[in-house]
Amino acid sequence: MKEIYFAGGCFWGTQHFFKQIDGVVETQTGFVNGNISNPTYEEVYTDTTGYAEAVRVKYDENKVDLEFLLDMFFHAIDPTILNRQGHDEGTRYRTGVYYNDENELQIIRKVFDEKQKQYNQPIVTEVEKLKSFYPASEYHQDYLDKNKDGYCHLPLELFEWAKQQKMNKR
Repeated sequence: MKEIYFAGGCFWGTQHFFKQIDGVVETQTGFVNGNISNPTYEEVYTDTTGYAEAVRVKYDENKVDLEFLLDMFFHAIDPTILNRQGHDEGTRYRTGVYYNDENELQIIRKVFDEKQKQYNQPIVTEVEKLKSFYPASEYHQDYLDKNKDGYCHLPLELFEWAKQQKMNKR
């Protein structure tokens, strides 16, 4: 199993999106790359901790690869907007990809370079080595499963679309 971390605005929708993808075996909402230990949601919400809302994605690399996950991620974000996705604004809602393994950086850069060709504005989604990840409270885990009418910046059709996507075996 491999892990990668995605910040795509509000983590409720980002988590629900990745849970639909065949080969993703586990997801967890939390906070990445800030400057205090064990932040609470309320602390992160102030935009003073440096954290972004993010999702840890554990995946079976025999079913899905990082390049496919990155491609899917770009369907769920606007990578040209800084510190906002949908109606959610603030540094905690910035977009980003956070990796553990230096070998993943080459794949990430390749996908970002390919995606940049599709946009007129520069991609502002950050790419960083994971420095820290703290899980969010139980209330924020699988929120859209527990709250069927809960707020989400992503359209419901996107979740169904993600469920139908399969990685092409190369």
